[in-house]
This record gives sequence, C-alpha cells and structure tokens, in this order.
Amino acid sequence: MFEVTMKTSTYDKVEELITKVKKYNPQVDVGLIRHAFEVAYNQHLTQKRKSGEAFIYHPLGVAEILTDYGMDTTTIVAALLHDVVEDTNMSLSAIKQEFGAEVTNLINGVTKLGRIEFSSEAEEQAENLRKMLLAMAKDIRVIIIKLADRLHNMRTLCFLSKQKQEEKAKETLEIYAPLAHRLGMNKLKSELEDLAFFTLEPKSYVQIQKMLAQSKEERETFLNQIISQLKQELEKLGIKGQISGRTKHLYSIYQKMVKRNKQFSEIYDLQAVRVIVSSIRDCYAALGVRSEEHTSELQSH
Repeated sequence: MFEVTMKTSTYDKVEELITKVKKYNPQVDVGLIRHAFEVAYNQHLTQKRKSGEAFIYHPLGVAEILTDYGMDTTTIVAALLHDVVEDTNMSLSAIKQEFGAEVTNLINGVTKLGRIEFSSEAEEQAENLRKMLLAMAKDIRVIIIKLADRLHNMRTLCFLSKQKQEEKAKETLEIYAPLAHRLGMNKLKSELEDLAFFTLEPKSYVQIQKMLAQSKEERETFLNQIISQLKQELEKLGIKGQISGRTKHLYSIYQKMVKRNKQFSEIYDLQAVRVIVSSIRDCYAALGVRSEEHTSELQSH
C-alpha cells in the first residue's frame, strides 16, 4: 500500500515537472522524461535519504530546479538519472542503450565530479578546484546539473550530522556558489550562500532576517519609488526596458557588515534595481540615469 501511494505521489511530481518544461519548451519529449523517471524510480526503489524520504524525490527535485533555467530535455533526463550509476547497479552502458550517448555523457560527467574530494579552505586552492571542475566538464550542462544537485542537498542539510553540515556549507561557499556566480546563475548562487550562511552562522542569519522583516514595508515603498522614477526617466529618453527591484540576500548583507565592520543600521545599499534593455547603447544610457531624490545600486544587463 505504501509503495502504491508513494508511486502515485511521485507520478504527480513528474507530471508537474513535465508541465513546467512544456511552458518553455512545447516540443519536449514527454515520453523520454517519463521513461527516465520510471527507470530512476525502479533503480532507487529501496533507497531512502537521511531524512527518511524516498530517494526518488532527490532527482525529481534536481530536475525541477533545472526547469527554472529552461534546461533542455536531455539535461532534465540526465538530472532524473544522475545518481543511478553512483548509487545503483545500473551501468553506463545500460543507460547508453536506453537513452543514448548524450544523456550518458552528462551522467558520467556528474558522477566523476561527485567523486572529487575538497579538503582545502585556502582561497587559491578553491579557485584551482573551480577551474578543475570547469575543465573536467566537457559539457557545461554537467556543472549545471551538479549545481542543482548541490542546491537540493543544501535544502535538506539538516538531516546530516553537525560536522557534515558545516563541511558541506563551507564547500558550498568556497566552490559551488562562486561557480554559480561565474555561470550567471545568481538566483541559485544566492540561495546556496544563504543556506550555507544559515548552517555556519545561524544566530547572525536569524538576526539579519528579523531586521529585514522589520524594515520590509519601508524598503518596498523605497523600491517602488525608485522604479517609478526610473521608468519616467527612461521614457523621456525613449528607452524601453524591464525594471525590477529586490532586497539583497542575507549572506550578501552579512558580508558587507563584516568587510566594512558596520552594524546593520549602517548598511544603506540593501536594495538593488535591475534594468534590462535591448541594446548596448540603451544599456549605457540607462546606467547614466539617476533619481533626483534617491540613489540606488543599478544593475543593467
């Protein structure tokens, strides 16, 4: 009865996954994704994670993270199968026979990266390791799958021992978050950093979180004013663009406090405004725009 219920639940998850992929890729090979799920489900059937949850939820979670970045069918399939070689009896040759060389190469690459041990905290060594990871991955999608894998693992880090949590958190800050930044995956980078920050400095994390919550209404008002003024200024220049605002993530704020030796109340650049325009010319013009009443960090892409 439990197995039937679990399979029904995971089937619902894979259908949700397919729906997400269809939104950005209407030509997705639905049958291939379902087949990859079936294989992964059967291979991991008796395995559980440290949390007690069925293991299949991990590859499903990794694949779901990748939909946020519009990854192709091959990458989604590889994500669903990325642990079968490492954790089950299924061989690469069997995967190649069922899913082809491209999927197999991605899984092989992720498996190899997973076997690298990180031991040094030195900044120079961490940079060398990041370069090594990039060099080893002949296909950049291998790194992207690995980053999604790390993010999903960080979300469930609390089920590991305290020592393991700290090791994974440090590794994440030194290796994986900078890799995500280098690949332009800033949303993923920010979440990795915040999860690692919570693990290593929980009191500071909660403190900053509370202070941000207290000033939330004021900051939202400020951002809306800035965005409104920027829209007006860009319209005057005849520039069409998308404008969005955000509060910087917790670890970023913490880093500013530490590096500048400042209290939270002394950090003024807590918000960022992003302007996306269609040309380099408009980009430089947007960077030249300044609010008359406020100043704000402006990121233009």
